[in-house]
Amino acid sequence: MSNDSFILSTGEKIPVTLSTRSDARNIILHPKTMPTRELAVTAPRWTSMKRIMEFIEEKRRWLNKIYAAAPLKTKVRDGDIIVIFGRNVQIRHDPTGKYNIKYTTGSAGPDSRTMHVCGGAEFLERRVRDEIKKQFLKQVNKEVAKTPAAFHPKNIAVRDTSSRWGSCSSSGTISFSWRLAFAPPNVMRYVILHELSHQKHMDHSPKFWRQVSELYGPGVERAKLWLSKNGQELHKYF
Repeated sequence: MSNDSFILSTGEKIPVTLSTRSDARNIILHPKTMPTRELAVTAPRWTSMKRIMEFIEEKRRWLNKIYAAAPLKTKVRDGDIIVIFGRNVQIRHDPTGKYNIKYTTGSAGPDSRTMHVCGGAEFLERRVRDEIKKQFLKQVNKEVAKTPAAFHPKNIAVRDTSSRWGSCSSSGTISFSWRLAFAPPNVMRYVILHELSHQKHMDHSPKFWRQVSELYGPGVERAKLWLSKNGQELHKYF
């Protein structure tokens, strides 16, 4: 495996990660836009890096289109307002504070909050991310507690996945992408109840979808549609 980079027409540098395989017949490109923007390449073992980069260049228009359609990462800075669990949360850096995270009533609306983050500025993003993960798990547990005990999983895991918002294993562990914290609450609730429904039906049969609808109630199709149209935006930060 080796690493290089490809510069888009916009000037953005996209890391290229190369994997060679003895059984590969052609060069194959796998553009990735979340959670990180990179270009994974699989190529026959003896393919030169020069030929690989030439092939990537031949696909420039296609690659430009893919990365242009995907949201760019936005760095979290002091003073930013982020929507978390449907509420406006302003991030404020407090270099002299003695607490890790503290909340106060916000000024960006009646239901807004201010998240005060202490420590060095270089730790701001990491501490905000870790706080959101912690609060997300609490929200998941609250939602699970509202359902009948038969739907409660053995374990709940919080992950950062690029293509799945949730998953349910046969062992009883349910995993969720913490990035659902940036989605409207009804959308986050839909994903949670979707995965809990797999406790009864480990498939996507008509019985499964009826179970999701029974747990969720009216509006389940709207939540599904929002996620399919706007899901990539949940990878905007971090």
